[in-house]
Amino acid sequence: MDKLKKLKDILKNMDSVLIAYSGGLDSTFLLKVASDVLSDEVLAVTAASATYPKEELIFAKKIAKAIGARHKIIRTAELKDKKFISNPPNRCYFCKKELFGRLKKLARRYKLKFVIDASNASDKNDFRPGNRAKDELNIRSPLQEAGLNKEDIRRLSKNLGLATWNKASLACLASRIPYGSRISQRILRLINQAEVFLKNMGFKQVRIRHYGGLCRIEVLKEDVGRIFDKRDLIIKKLKRLGYNFITVDLQGYRMGSMNEVLNYARGDS
Repeated sequence: MDKLKKLKDILKNMDSVLIAYSGGLDSTFLLKVASDVLSDEVLAVTAASATYPKEELIFAKKIAKAIGARHKIIRTAELKDKKFISNPPNRCYFCKKELFGRLKKLARRYKLKFVIDASNASDKNDFRPGNRAKDELNIRSPLQEAGLNKEDIRRLSKNLGLATWNKASLACLASRIPYGSRISQRILRLINQAEVFLKNMGFKQVRIRHYGGLCRIEVLKEDVGRIFDKRDLIIKKLKRLGYNFITVDLQGYRMGSMNEVLNYARGDS
């Protein structure tokens, strides 16, 4: 069966949905298709917190409005959770538990039958402890159920004329901090400022991996050379922000690089 048709059939059978909406590639595609299939029986909800860049919140509002979807902003309090800020390997579980618990309550208030997220088939290859919270709270992932991977979603988003079709992958800012290092609002703000600076220099995909006074810059492999071309400006800005040592990851950006230490601990290669 055609994957897009399968997705539409899944959503149609749901009757009404609340979507965990970030404004990224996957959740925007899901919101667009759900809105086309279910019309007003869709509510997009974006969680605002220190782990979510303010620029992304502004963008999410803009895209939801362009789609014509109902959109609500809530504020989550994961930074008040001692288990989350202690940053264990299953950190995402505590964040998702907070988020999906809030979304389930909202769905009941608005009489929406399902809470769904935009996990796709490609995400199955990554370490995702937040999936436990999804299972516990019966959150569904229609993109995964339809077998849609990241490449499918980019292609279909382009066909639909969505501005997000070539948008860089998003991730919680806490994912830049090594497991076991305490998460704080100050550190999250520092990481975001450094990443915004590099994006404004023209780097499309950026991660600042934070190790106290040292940072590790990840950009796309083809952009690594450009980092050295702009070395003086980058050093000046990042030192001003508070980094004493600035390093560049020669492997380039890759999803879940902070999880590599877990693979080594298990003896994986």
